[in-house]
Amino acid sequence: MFAGLREAVRRFGYGGLTFILGGCAFWALFLIVLPNLMMVDQAFRPFLPRSEWGGPKDVYTIANFTLALVDPFNQLIFLKTIWASVLVTVVALANAYPISFILARGGQSGWVGILMIGLLIPFWVNEILRSFAWLLLLARLGPINDLLLLLGIVDEPYPFLRQDMGVIIGLVYAYILFMIFPLYSAMESLDPNQIDAARDLGAPWWRIHWDIVIPHSKPGIASGCIVTFMLAAGSFAVPQILGGTRSMWVTQLIYNQFDAINWNQGAAYGLVLVALCLVFVLAMMAVFRVSLKDIAK
Repeated sequence: MFAGLREAVRRFGYGGLTFILGGCAFWALFLIVLPNLMMVDQAFRPFLPRSEWGGPKDVYTIANFTLALVDPFNQLIFLKTIWASVLVTVVALANAYPISFILARGGQSGWVGILMIGLLIPFWVNEILRSFAWLLLLARLGPINDLLLLLGIVDEPYPFLRQDMGVIIGLVYAYILFMIFPLYSAMESLDPNQIDAARDLGAPWWRIHWDIVIPHSKPGIASGCIVTFMLAAGSFAVPQILGGTRSMWVTQLIYNQFDAINWNQGAAYGLVLVALCLVFVLAMMAVFRVSLKDIAK
């Protein structure tokens, strides 16, 4: 650590290093730490008119959390958001795993770079615009329903929109890259000779992945699952555009409370969502038996 600090001083000087560290400290303190502390403070206070702030009624309470956790409607929304986010994570993993493996096995081939660019180009467009594109694709008279009718899979247009199915499809598309790149980064460091040796010894493809590729890629899988789940659970644009009010998400509940100027209840909803995401993070670390240090690599 001290060697790195000396190198930074040599490169930037004491003045430059102080400016860099000061900027980082300002960013962390005023844009991350203080806003979150304010949210915690608001979550434990009752919703009161401004004239009563600091008065006898302005005391710390858990009433906001009680409403968030006990109300049947809120329970339904929280549970739906969590299981749907888990489903998004599982579907993204199932699709990202073979793509990442093919990219990693491709090495430095030119087509790997082309495929990488192909994966990135759609994400140059804003998430809201991409969600509206899916709104057109999944519409009752859209191209996806036309294809399903042409193939005889359905007898009438399937209502993808304004329900969970459309939201899940949109979220998988929106965040699948956050699953692909951690997996690719982990698989790229795998020695290809191990796979070739296992294949030469007669191991079937599923055994190669189960015994070699997956154990080596556990940090990447855990990292991708954590990031994808948290982004899906915290998404607002996709559920709002593709699901609307008939497929409520926790983020929509939070937005509605802040829109009604009830910051206290909205902050409580947000903290409950953060706590549930933290539980998922710890569960993924336990399932894949990885630490934060492994994930950070």
